[in-house]
Amino acid sequence: MIREHFQYRTTITTILAERQEYIEAAKDAMISARTEIEAIIATDPFFAVTYEPYPAPAGSLVAGRMADAAKSAGVGPMAAVAGTIAWAGVEAMEEAGAEFGIVDNGGDIAVVADRPVRIGLYAGTSPLSGKLAFLLPPQEEILGICTSSATVGPSVSFGTADAVTVFSRNVSLADAWATALCNIAGTGDTNIFSRLNPDEVQGVFIVHGEEIHRWGDLPEIAAANVDLSLITAGH
Repeated sequence: MIREHFQYRTTITTILAERQEYIEAAKDAMISARTEIEAIIATDPFFAVTYEPYPAPAGSLVAGRMADAAKSAGVGPMAAVAGTIAWAGVEAMEEAGAEFGIVDNGGDIAVVADRPVRIGLYAGTSPLSGKLAFLLPPQEEILGICTSSATVGPSVSFGTADAVTVFSRNVSLADAWATALCNIAGTGDTNIFSRLNPDEVQGVFIVHGEEIHRWGDLPEIAAANVDLSLITAGH
């Protein structure tokens, strides 16, 4: 198994695959996706800064995925950028012949796997951080596992949750909904899952201090001792 750290501008990822050619395919696809997004922002800067749903220009698959996910979740399109880029990377690995491939783009993960996969949960200063893992069965189709936090990382959040993890076959949706739910988790809203569509989102796992909240169809969750040195971060 090859594990490679890959950074392109502010896109900081960890890529896992069986062969180097699959790693290279992921890199090329992520650079291409990011370049496409940057070109759109250059002509329409509002696409990058709005916190509200906003349409994508015609003809852009990458921006279209972001905009569609943002509309579903009620957030700005950049809320889905990391998951969308990760998705492009794993799609390229699949197209190159990979049956196993993972891209972790700063906690927003796309995975296809011909074997079980164990994914640890990092939740900042929560006492549960680093002590839980999702036990994924083999995934013949790409799965998005995207996490947003109000207490970890530079992203803007209006809630207080330590980690909101969303599972969806649409990786852009997983990312957008992780942001949307993190914005309201811990704010007193007692029905934060009411807007979710089970046809779009498979499951949600929220950590808030010592509290856990679950929704939908989640993989098995087990006690773990997560190696925090494997967390994707800039060098």
